[in-house]
Amino acid sequence: MAVARSVTQAPSFIDDLAKDYGTQLTGLTAVPLDTSRFAPQVAGQDALQTQAVSLAGQGVGSYQPFLQQAQTTLGGAEGMLGSGAGSGTGSIQDFMSPYQSSIIDTTLGEFDRNRAMQEQTLRDQQAKLGALGSGRAGVQLSEYGLGADRERALLQAGLLQQGFGQAQAARQQDFQNRFDVFGAQTGLAGALPQLQRADIASLGQVGAAQQLQQQRVLDAQQEANRLQAFEPQGRLDTYGRGIAQLISGYPGSSNVSQTPNLTPLQTALGVASTVGGLFGKPDR
Repeated sequence: MAVARSVTQAPSFIDDLAKDYGTQLTGLTAVPLDTSRFAPQVAGQDALQTQAVSLAGQGVGSYQPFLQQAQTTLGGAEGMLGSGAGSGTGSIQDFMSPYQSSIIDTTLGEFDRNRAMQEQTLRDQQAKLGALGSGRAGVQLSEYGLGADRERALLQAGLLQQGFGQAQAARQQDFQNRFDVFGAQTGLAGALPQLQRADIASLGQVGAAQQLQQQRVLDAQQEANRLQAFEPQGRLDTYGRGIAQLISGYPGSSNVSQTPNLTPLQTALGVASTVGGLFGKPDR
């Protein structure tokens, strides 16, 4: 009796597609991916950030020259404390007008000229009265001379006091000016770091924004490189899924083959042939 066998086979075109998929998969996976093209990258510092760092380093101790100048100014002001007497730097004499002596000499010279004119007038009057040279005339001239001397001394003292007052006011103003300069110098020493920090902050903020933009560009390029590198895999994956759907959804064809049963003689001959093959052929 014959034996029947049934075999289900996919259509030949599906088999061709499967072979093609296997060939492409082998070729694609045989070449390693260059992962450096889509490796993570970090954007470097922007030029403004570098400038901010440099400015921060330069700003350290930049206030010291102003503080040193302020100390020098304060030292000069301290030297002007006290009465201001004497002839050293910062004394009243140092602030006296260089024209003071000329003013005093001119004023006293004019006073002496007027005094001489007044004395001459008195003598003329005494001569008209016939009393010139008398004791009474001498007393009159003496009294006038004493009064004139007092007036001259008062005038000279007033001029000296006026010069002293002006010098004292100038000295006090210079003292105040030194303190004003000291305040301005210390103010600059304090304001300079604040201004530098503001510049550093502005540069840092703008530089950080530009660095962020550059980082976004790098990230976008990284993603583009990754998509490009994996595009063949994605395309082949889509190709394979399509083949799988075809295999699962396409009906296969069935082939039935029948093998007849061997007769006793055929069986015996087959056994003999097998045995002969095992022991070899007999010698002739």
